[in-house]
Amino acid sequence: MAVIAPAIGIFLVLKRYSLIADTLSHVSLAGIALGLLLGINPILTALGAAVVASLGIERLRTSKKVYGESALALFLSGSLALAVVILSLTHNFNANLFSYLFGSIVTVTATDVWIILALAVIVIGMLGAFYKSLVYVAFDEEAAKVSGVPVRRVNTVLIVLAALTVALAIPIVGVLLIAALIVIPVVTALQLRKSFTVTLIYAEIFSISSVIAGILASFYFNLSTGGTIVLIMLAIFIVTLVLGKK
Repeated sequence: MAVIAPAIGIFLVLKRYSLIADTLSHVSLAGIALGLLLGINPILTALGAAVVASLGIERLRTSKKVYGESALALFLSGSLALAVVILSLTHNFNANLFSYLFGSIVTVTATDVWIILALAVIVIGMLGAFYKSLVYVAFDEEAAKVSGVPVRRVNTVLIVLAALTVALAIPIVGVLLIAALIVIPVVTALQLRKSFTVTLIYAEIFSISSVIAGILASFYFNLSTGGTIVLIMLAIFIVTLVLGKK
């Protein structure tokens, strides 16, 4: 997850679409609530909800009937309300739910690991297949459209991959913190003002280092894994920002 999140995040950040991760995480919470209600693996229902919502958001955005930020707000507030209603019906405000909200590696099952691994391979493969088009569209969507790049298809692929990434990371980082894993390493790497490829490499380094350090710190000091990872990421961002100014 530390490898995949920045790889998706760099395209979202460059397209000024960072809040999509936060929106999809709240949609995934509704999917988790549905899974708890129906007795289905919550990761699977979170994946389904996130993918369907991502397609709906992209459809609204491209239709020009609703501005991009407004579409995100609609899905964010609506899915959060739906999750609260479903959870109030099932009375599932328990430790299992809190592990999905804030992340907990110890509650991740072997089935979850295999699902995460399989879909992670798919995400990386799709990124590799559409890499050049994604870079072109991220920097200049209009020029890409004029050049014959299927912009709508590329944007759809990106937002679906973002949905998969968000849903996959929920058991580890949690619904409330997943956006940080996708956005913060990329924003940190952008402070170095390097080329696209170098920025992506630095983002991966920051992400992997933060995740490993966060896991170790949470283990030895008995802390929340997701929260510790995000705090370390923020610390690296602050150091990079200060050094960048100097």
